[in-house]
Amino acid sequence: MYSLHEFLSPVNKLFLNDDKEYNPSQMASFIKIYEEEVPDVTGVDIVIAGVNEFRGDGFIAEQNAADAVRRQLYQLYSWHKNISIADVGNIKCGATVADSYAAIKTVVSEVLQANKTIILIGGSHDNTLAQYYAYKDLKKIIEATVIDATIDLKSESPVRSQNFLMEMLTNEPNMVNHYNHIGFQSYFVHPRMLETMDKLRFDCYRLGKAKEQIEEMEPVIRNSHLVSFDIASIKHSDAPASVLSANGFTGEEACSLARFAGLSQTLSSFGIYGYDAKKDIKNLTALQIAQMIWYFIDGRNRNNQEAELKERQNFNEYHTAFAEVDTIFIQSKKTGRWWMELPNKKFIPCSYNDYLFASNNQVPERWLRAQEREA
Repeated sequence: MYSLHEFLSPVNKLFLNDDKEYNPSQMASFIKIYEEEVPDVTGVDIVIAGVNEFRGDGFIAEQNAADAVRRQLYQLYSWHKNISIADVGNIKCGATVADSYAAIKTVVSEVLQANKTIILIGGSHDNTLAQYYAYKDLKKIIEATVIDATIDLKSESPVRSQNFLMEMLTNEPNMVNHYNHIGFQSYFVHPRMLETMDKLRFDCYRLGKAKEQIEEMEPVIRNSHLVSFDIASIKHSDAPASVLSANGFTGEEACSLARFAGLSQTLSSFGIYGYDAKKDIKNLTALQIAQMIWYFIDGRNRNNQEAELKERQNFNEYHTAFAEVDTIFIQSKKTGRWWMELPNKKFIPCSYNDYLFASNNQVPERWLRAQEREA
């Protein structure tokens, strides 16, 4: 990580706590922070990096969005002593948006090659594209999940944060094997856009559907390599800096989704975007994001306890049949999570509800969608 010094700016830890020392049990005491030297991440599980590039939203923001989140995060208490974290500071903005993308891509690529997980804080939602570029440069085929109230495929819009998914999902060579979208609000999305996504076999979950049973989103996220969370998906009352809609996920639901991302054994990058500190009220959105990061770490701590699928002694196994198809469901004895077998013997993430559907001789929609993509 020392080679990335030119792309990163340090953090003033004490300044973020009004020049007061932190309690030994607070997060700041457990995180290796770039104050004078970029920390060695050799023995680290998670790397945090700030992003302050907002020109994709059409404006230049003050360079304090990520630090506003840090101010809240560092004060939270650490419960996960087995998870090692490094904060490598803020990724410097370039002369152009393309330059900033290049810097973000370089930092993310370095972390991915070190087999670490990176959390990106702040910046406009189009920075997801730079997050994706890192995988593309490394020629890694991925599954991506975006959590957002809108679907940013508006090719007619000149605002980068509203059209970046067009490039991410259609440019060749393309590394996105599958795409999930969670929490879209129907009145913000053109019906034809959903038809297009469905034809591409991508899975989109309306806000109401996701909120009905938030735990059903865990299997959706479980195989993701990249997760991008736009705070526009959180209702304004729970995240005052989220000014798109009065409706959205609650703060608790946002934390659950972040925890699901942490639980994923494949996930290697998690971006939380759209936070402009100037729009916040009493730092409530910064605190919301900090708590989401805390829950992501909680999920990663739990994920480290999960067994590999081949270790069958650590799973309960259930044989069932539906629509003349014999299949196997397995449930982890350690985390309680479920998987189901496809006809090609591949296991995919599922939920207990999918098992109940199959037990009642009904085809689980998750199984059907997976079969369509395999065909």
